[in-house]
Amino acid sequence: MRVLVLGGCGFVGSKLCLELCRSGMEVTVVDAVWFGNFLPFELDYKLVIKDLSELQLCDFAGFDVVIHLANVANDPSAELNESLSWNVNVLETQRIVEKSISAGVKKIIYASSGSVYGISDEEFVTEGTPLLPISKYNKTKMVAERVLLSYASDIDVYIVRPATVCGLSPRMRFDVAVNLLVRQAVINGEMLVLGGSQVRPNVHIDDLVSVYLHMVEGVQIMPGIYNVGFENIAIKDLAVMIAEATGSRVKVSASNDPRSYRLDSSKLLATGFEPSKNVGAAIEELVEFLSTTPGSSYIDQALTVQWMTKCRIS
Repeated sequence: MRVLVLGGCGFVGSKLCLELCRSGMEVTVVDAVWFGNFLPFELDYKLVIKDLSELQLCDFAGFDVVIHLANVANDPSAELNESLSWNVNVLETQRIVEKSISAGVKKIIYASSGSVYGISDEEFVTEGTPLLPISKYNKTKMVAERVLLSYASDIDVYIVRPATVCGLSPRMRFDVAVNLLVRQAVINGEMLVLGGSQVRPNVHIDDLVSVYLHMVEGVQIMPGIYNVGFENIAIKDLAVMIAEATGSRVKVSASNDPRSYRLDSSKLLATGFEPSKNVGAAIEELVEFLSTTPGSSYIDQALTVQWMTKCRIS
């Protein structure tokens, strides 16, 4: 099977491409390498260094599946340049699906975000829960979803709404909740918790990668929207888990990010998918990594906003 991964050098993409190659698939990665290329050199893959706006019809020819991970990721990054965020996250998504259809691609898998639910008083949010995005990033994801679904009669559309991702990757990120707090705990001996009562869903990066593989390979999973999050935990409770693992202190401050919701992923589980890792496993992996790896070897590109600002990407 020939798979085209857009954004394959990113946090999730670099680990996904590793597993796709290990599964024997023919993988081509397209990435603007804003944050560098951390894909292992021994992998049998092709890397095309291009911005999404440079993609032509020929770039999609011959592929069975397109996995679209490329975007301006997370709320603070999207705030740096609203025009760039809408262009990359929405307009380029429309170009991608149209070119995929014209090239004869049968399936497109899109990385949306569980944050499109915004704030919800419901016990659990399902794929049918009304969306209430509260940030520019959330809104770009919601609109991109609607764009893709408008082409569902021409191509199989799979939309993944992941929880906050945690764990290790060749291209690390330390600006997502669990990873950020563990880094603070190990490096500083103290975590700064903003708010704390907000409940956020979480998913281990290895399980998210397995979901994408499940969608690429699976014949029993129908096109549509799928929540991907298996542990709904309040931020303050995450801090307690990390403090117990590291012996660090917890400092609490006010938060300007009120997003709070609990993901229900029973639709995905009904397709036969079974998660294999949890937040506790991610904390253990991160503590070991941070305790044994020199900070200068990972930190620059691992903080998205700082790196984009430093490189003037925005």
